[in-house]
Amino acid sequence: MTTTTSPHRPSPRRRLSRRLVGCAAALVLAAAATPASAAAGADAGKNGLREVLFVGNNWDGTADVIESTGDYAKVGRINVVPDKKERLREIHLNPIKLAFYLGIRETVGEGHDQYVDDMYSTPDGSAVVVSRPSFADVVSIDVATGRINWRFPVSGFRSDHMAVSPDGRKVAVSASTSNTVHVLDIVTGKELGSFATGDKPHENVFTDGGRYIWNMSIGEVNNALDAPWLDWTKGDRRITIADATTFERVKVVDMRERLDAFGRKDLSDSVRPVAFTPDESTLYFQVSFFNGFLEYDVAADEITRLKELPKNPETSEDRTTWVNDSRHHGMSMNPRGTKLCVAGTMDDYATVVDRRTLQEGPLVTVSKPYWATVSGDGRHCVVSESGSDQVTAIDFATGRKVVSVPVGDHPQRVRLGHVPAGWTGPSAG
Repeated sequence: MTTTTSPHRPSPRRRLSRRLVGCAAALVLAAAATPASAAAGADAGKNGLREVLFVGNNWDGTADVIESTGDYAKVGRINVVPDKKERLREIHLNPIKLAFYLGIRETVGEGHDQYVDDMYSTPDGSAVVVSRPSFADVVSIDVATGRINWRFPVSGFRSDHMAVSPDGRKVAVSASTSNTVHVLDIVTGKELGSFATGDKPHENVFTDGGRYIWNMSIGEVNNALDAPWLDWTKGDRRITIADATTFERVKVVDMRERLDAFGRKDLSDSVRPVAFTPDESTLYFQVSFFNGFLEYDVAADEITRLKELPKNPETSEDRTTWVNDSRHHGMSMNPRGTKLCVAGTMDDYATVVDRRTLQEGPLVTVSKPYWATVSGDGRHCVVSESGSDQVTAIDFATGRKVVSVPVGDHPQRVRLGHVPAGWTGPSAG
């Protein structure tokens, strides 16, 4: 349980333009009196929409739709692979596609097909857009009928994390094996542009009101070359910041340099899930093999603090047994920006951390938590328990468990979205 602070503050180097954070800060702080989730909920009510949480059941090929607050009761379920037979036929007729499909199953899929990684609803709540790793694509599924509206095959052989723009009209998706991020029109599926990344692009985040896209590449996480001295074999890992309109690269952040300057040459520079403060001035991020997270000052372009979280004594110290090089995987921040929620994946707990002191709260026992998001009212952190097929809500104020609800096989990503009011599931498909 260690908190480390940078021993000195050198002159800011390679600063990002203050505009990267300034515009977003003004927008967020102007609305500080009303949490963004509450505002969205109010708008949804006027438009005949219902705010929900989509839970992607990766090995099932389904998305459970649950209430976004309260008891998190199940609202309905969507089959996100209605075209499964067609896709499998296509894969089996192509030896290269088949090789990658089987490779995904045996490595990142832990012996299972990966049917859903990420998902977001369209602004009108009529469809949910899903990235499907094993099928190397993104599809839009009509929530009323369960049928596919459009399909976009990504470059390469695997799709991964996505992000949606603040206006809900653009969706960015990582294409793992081609080191590319595609940006699509969420309604039509038309590609608006793309940009190159480091090896194995992973997390995506829109910033500055949707002006920029941050992509974190994690490198090779599916081999057994996990000893610290072999870290160089993991590939080119970096944060790529691109203009969301022109798709030109604005900046590249190499966390290897920042970690070394901070005095932690021992840590991997593979940036995993992240969480920005509401004004986007500070980034918190997890890295491979580490039970904790780091704090990064965006404008000063330097790491300022580190938080090491407790280890579960029952967790093996054999790094090759940790799923996809993750020790901890999943972070979210409450709307006020005062609390962080961290998923301790291989240590089987989740905890709420005070952002000012970096002191963790109770360690809530959960089974292989894979993601952490924020409830619709902003009061709870919701984590997916991939080891026990449920999601669990944890109170940001107390750090204690509120409720757990069952979902499908191997839940991973959990995202806020909308469906039409009165919706209880597709009528067909």
